[in-house]
Amino acid sequence: MTVLLVDIGNTRIKWAHLRGARLGRSQAAVHSAWSSASYDRRLFGQGAHPTSLWVTSVAEPRVNRALAAAARRAGVTARFVTVPRSDGGVTVGYLEPWRLGSDRFVAAVGAHELFPRMPLCVVGVGTAMTVDLLGRDGRHRGGLIIPGPALMVDTLLTRTHGIKRRAQGGRAGGASRLFARSTRAGLEQGARYAAAALIDRAVEEAQVLLGRAPLVVLTGGQAVAVRPLLRSSCAVVPDLVLRGLAVFARRAASSRRR
Repeated sequence: MTVLLVDIGNTRIKWAHLRGARLGRSQAAVHSAWSSASYDRRLFGQGAHPTSLWVTSVAEPRVNRALAAAARRAGVTARFVTVPRSDGGVTVGYLEPWRLGSDRFVAAVGAHELFPRMPLCVVGVGTAMTVDLLGRDGRHRGGLIIPGPALMVDTLLTRTHGIKRRAQGGRAGGASRLFARSTRAGLEQGARYAAAALIDRAVEEAQVLLGRAPLVVLTGGQAVAVRPLLRSSCAVVPDLVLRGLAVFARRAASSRRR
């Protein structure tokens, strides 16, 4: 049995195959220019078609429709994860669970599976940066959202005149230097350090709330830019959402066998 797992973010799509208990190597691409035919070719045109398809998506409806149509042509139904009050070992702390992004919920399930009985600060660093706190028991204690580092930079480049003009052609400079020597470097370092500082502050607040500092579990396309600046204990899991989807896929397969 081969299961296709797909994580569609605001900018990128990631996918991997689950064969039995083994999660294969993940692939990623920017999906903004993809058509339904692109999904045919990239997801279903390589080898045998999957027997099932699990998806989490925060993209606009047309993206989801294009994937669902490609899946139907491949003879499989796309199962889009929705957010319940409790599932996969995680109990959602939002007053209205559906308002929590499905990617954040699935990432929390994946992190809780990888690091059981540990308090966790699950951080996705992509177009947006999300932070979600889990207790040792998997109870979601809430979260927050800010622009990701690249979006912070892009906002200043598109919403200002003086900064934009001075940043054009500037060199980024050293990756570990806070006080930059060019406008472009100042933008990039400011955004990275702002993201890292928020994560460290979240860990401090969580320690007061839980009585123990949580492990930061980092994922997302820009995680590598933030990781070196963190002072908190951290693990980087690039395919965290896919690992969360695998939890649901394995359980569904087990239920069918019983």
